[in-house]
Amino acid sequence: MTNTATPKKTPARAAIASWVGTTLEYYDFAVYGTAAALVLNQLFFPPELPDGIRVLLSMATLAVGYVVRPLGAFILGPLGDRFGRKFVMMLTLFGIGICTFIIGCLPTFEDIGVLAPILLVVIRIIQGLSVSGEQASAISMSLEHASDHRRAFTTSFVTSGSASGGLLATAVFIPFAALPQDQLLDWAWRVPFWLSAIVVVVAYIIRRTLEEPPAFHEAQALGAQLAPMKQVLRFHWVTVIRVAACAMIAGVSYLFATFSVAFATTGYGLDRPTMLWVPVLASLLALIYTPFAGYIADLIGRRTVFIIGAIGAGVTTAPYLWAITEGNWPLIFLFGILCNGFFYSTANAAWPAFFAEMFPNRVRVSGLAVGTQIGFAIAGAIGPVASTALAGEDLLDWVGPSLLGLGLMAIAVIAALTAKETRRYSLDEVDELQQSEREKDAVTASIRLPASR
Repeated sequence: MTNTATPKKTPARAAIASWVGTTLEYYDFAVYGTAAALVLNQLFFPPELPDGIRVLLSMATLAVGYVVRPLGAFILGPLGDRFGRKFVMMLTLFGIGICTFIIGCLPTFEDIGVLAPILLVVIRIIQGLSVSGEQASAISMSLEHASDHRRAFTTSFVTSGSASGGLLATAVFIPFAALPQDQLLDWAWRVPFWLSAIVVVVAYIIRRTLEEPPAFHEAQALGAQLAPMKQVLRFHWVTVIRVAACAMIAGVSYLFATFSVAFATTGYGLDRPTMLWVPVLASLLALIYTPFAGYIADLIGRRTVFIIGAIGAGVTTAPYLWAITEGNWPLIFLFGILCNGFFYSTANAAWPAFFAEMFPNRVRVSGLAVGTQIGFAIAGAIGPVASTALAGEDLLDWVGPSLLGLGLMAIAVIAALTAKETRRYSLDEVDELQQSEREKDAVTASIRLPASR
């Protein structure tokens, strides 16, 4: 006899499984970003180039992983809506982890010359394609398992994983960065990349028993034939643009996590291990604070919390970079923690539910993946690379990068103001709210197609 029992919601398990995966994703990002700022610029590019140019090239390899993300979103997003959120979460888990491990094995410029940065870029492209469906699937999984009054709180654990991944990666890098320069450049820089294997194993053990949410099974039971990506591009392209614009606030975080480290250590010669403690303490605060901010988003609204966080993160970027130019450690820590640990985490807690609820269930992963990855691609390219270029060849100018942060903030806030607030709606009501009559008719017609052939 066939088991027709309705799948149950498991919000705690979904939140933990999503949190672990995002921890891996941001462990990769933070390890690569820190390494790009401290060692990859010296190991993978010609030594005769000026320091600022090598840092710029290193940041460009970081940006490559973001530029290809929209392409990956067009591939992995529909898979998440067709075959399940868990299917994509497992696929991306191994794609991200294997690439991170391989980077730690790559030969350097001294070993194979120009082939070294080429291999680095190739691995970053594969990694960028892999990561593009991770968050959208994890957020959709968490959202659809959550109770209606705790959706922002539950999904905030996905982005809390970004804090734990950043904290873990930077904390791992601190003892290696404190080693003598010859040891760091010889072997020590590779170890943090290899350690990603542990995170992959833990995430796999947790994720393998996770069930698809009831909302996904309900959508599948309809038997609609309309392709998810076709539905997104036909009926939700304005929302995709809105999400992409809002997601550009991530550029402030990338500027903080990568550019500011190179700016401080290469441009102003500040102590590397001490500088790495700034993102560690910011991530520690974010790890604790992000779920609380998600809880607040359930009380007063996703849009309100997102806008407060975005404005705060953009505005505090300038005094943080200025404090670096002064070499004022108390102010560096104060503004760094305030910018990234508090304000950016406020926006980071709200956006998973805020963005995901802009799409109906049937196309949630596709729309969320494409929208966020376009925004993250632009922000990931602009944040570290443009800020490095604006800082000048000697990495001394703080005004240009500060204005860049404010510009990204303005784009995100203006886009957010055009969105609907959805905290008072159930997920079924969100489906109704976010679908036009034309879209409903198109989906209904696609359900009838198999019977009419």
